[in-house]
Amino acid sequence: MIALDSHAPRITSAFSTLGCAELELVEALELAANHGIDAIEIRALGSTIDLVAYFTDRFGSPASLAKVLEGSAVGVCAFNTSLRLVGATAQAKEEFLRHLPWAEAAGVRSLRVFDGGETADEGELAEALATLQWWREIAVREGFRADMVIETHDFLALPDAIPHFLEIAPDCALIWDTHHTWRKGGQDPVETWKQVRRNTHHLHVKDSVSRPGPRLPYSYVQPGTGEFPMAALRSVLDADGYSGIVSLEWERLWHKDLSHLGLALQSAKRSGWWSRPKW
Repeated sequence: MIALDSHAPRITSAFSTLGCAELELVEALELAANHGIDAIEIRALGSTIDLVAYFTDRFGSPASLAKVLEGSAVGVCAFNTSLRLVGATAQAKEEFLRHLPWAEAAGVRSLRVFDGGETADEGELAEALATLQWWREIAVREGFRADMVIETHDFLALPDAIPHFLEIAPDCALIWDTHHTWRKGGQDPVETWKQVRRNTHHLHVKDSVSRPGPRLPYSYVQPGTGEFPMAALRSVLDADGYSGIVSLEWERLWHKDLSHLGLALQSAKRSGWWSRPKW
């Protein structure tokens, strides 16, 4: 359990639909509302990660999707795309741009992309920057309000990669995958926060233990029951007055052995991952 200052800033609670990929949009919004969650980030719906195909099939037009979301008390904080800055092909860039009409109509301001890469060497950093500049030129020309937000998933999970990247892209927006930089990169989240805090308004959180699982050298567990130092992370977030998004990324689509997302949300709330626990 995390003991929090009652005057700590209010964090925006969210979850990724990666944890409930089988649900329809309205069902995912209802799940969030039923658990008192502020927002969802959409990665998968209707058992597909092809969001544009899903939106087209279910809603027909961006305006129709916007109308559904306008009627919900739960917000959408991001569309999570599959584009990688390193290795971005022309086809991948085109698929990314297909999200824009839907995001613009629905008022979704963040389009998640992956960093990609494996080494964080000069070549990968240059390729990542080139993809980011490609996007910025298009965004300015078209007047898009949505922006590309980069998840620390691949090369940015490596030690010292984040400060090197931020030297060449100081104003980029990040989604900090707190578990990935900690578990994969071996970095203390308290120290990583010092590197990312000026660029980050959206965090991914999850928990695990050092026990090999079916696909990974560790195993995901219910939030608050594993080894991730959430109490220390919440302490520095509160000290800095962080009031952005903290999103539970329950990867049930990729890890079928995980429990229903609702159980993970209950565990996260009991452990105080978003606010002072209520007993």
